[in-house]
Amino acid sequence: MEFFRIRRVIPFMRHATKFNVASVLMFLAAVVFLALRGLHLSVEFTGGTVVEVAYPQAAEVSHVRTAVDSLGYGDVQVQTFGTSRDVIIRLPLRGNETSAQQSERVMKALQADNKTVELRRVEFVGPQIGRELAENGALALLFVVVGIMIYLALRFEWKFAVAAIVANLHDVVIILGFFAAFQWEFSLSVLAAVLAVLGYSVNESVVIFDRIRENFRKMRRASTVEVIDSAITGTISRTIITHGSTQIMVLSMLIFGGPTLYYFALALTIGILFGIYSSVFVAAAVALRLGVTREDLVKPPKKNDGQPELP
Repeated sequence: MEFFRIRRVIPFMRHATKFNVASVLMFLAAVVFLALRGLHLSVEFTGGTVVEVAYPQAAEVSHVRTAVDSLGYGDVQVQTFGTSRDVIIRLPLRGNETSAQQSERVMKALQADNKTVELRRVEFVGPQIGRELAENGALALLFVVVGIMIYLALRFEWKFAVAAIVANLHDVVIILGFFAAFQWEFSLSVLAAVLAVLGYSVNESVVIFDRIRENFRKMRRASTVEVIDSAITGTISRTIITHGSTQIMVLSMLIFGGPTLYYFALALTIGILFGIYSSVFVAAAVALRLGVTREDLVKPPKKNDGQPELP
C-alpha cells in the first residue's frame, strides 16, 4: 500500500560515507559505555526475592509500588500477575537480609494501607539462576544472528548477509549502549525487545534487498549506486507507513503502559528508529562497499553448449 510515491530518486549513497562515520562513532561510544559502566541488570539476572500478594479487589499497582519504595530497596519491580488482584513484587538482594525478613517488611508496609492484603508465596531467586538467564539470553541472541545470516545467504548472497548482520548488530549494540549510558534497568522484557528489534530490522533490510535485486533486472544500464538509490527511494512509502504505525503503537505503550512496559517500549522505540537508519545507511552501504554487483543477484542465462537454439 502506498499513500504517496516519490518520483525523484534520492541519492542516499552519496551521503553514505558521512552517515557511516557517524555510525562508527555511535557504535564505539556504545561499546565504551558498556565496557565502563555495564548494564544495570534487573532482579531476574542478579537474583533476589519474589513476593506474590493478593487483594480482595483490583489492586492499585501505583499504591503498592509507593509502599514498597518507601522501604528503600531501590530497584523494585511491581506488576500484576494473572489477574488484577494478584501482584508480583521483585526485590533485590540486600546485605544479610533473608527472603523471609524481606517479605515480612513488605507485608507490614502493604498492610499499613490495606489490612486485607494476603501473602501468597515467597521465593528466593539465586544469582546462579540469574547467570543462567543471562547465558541463555546471549545464546538466543547468537542463534538469531546465525539464523538470519544463513537465511539471507541462501535467499540473496553472502555479501547481503554480512551487510544485514553488521546493520543488526549496530542496532543491538546502540540499544545496549543507551541502557548502559543512562543505567536504565535491563530486564528479560528488554531482552525480548532487543530480539524483536533484530527481526524487525532484518525485515526492512530484506525489503530493500528484494527491490535491489528487482532493479538489477530492470535497470540493466544503471550503475550499482543508481540501482541501490532507486531501490531505497522506491520503498520509502512503505517504510514510513509501516514504521510510523508501529511506532505509534510502541509510543502508546511507552506513555500509557506504566513502569512495567516502560523500558520494553523504550528499547523498541530506539530499535525502530535506528532500524530504519541502519537498513538504509548501514546495510545498503556495507553491501555496496563489499562490491555487490548485478552478477551476484541476477544469474546469466545458461549456454546451450554449442547447440543451435530452437526457434
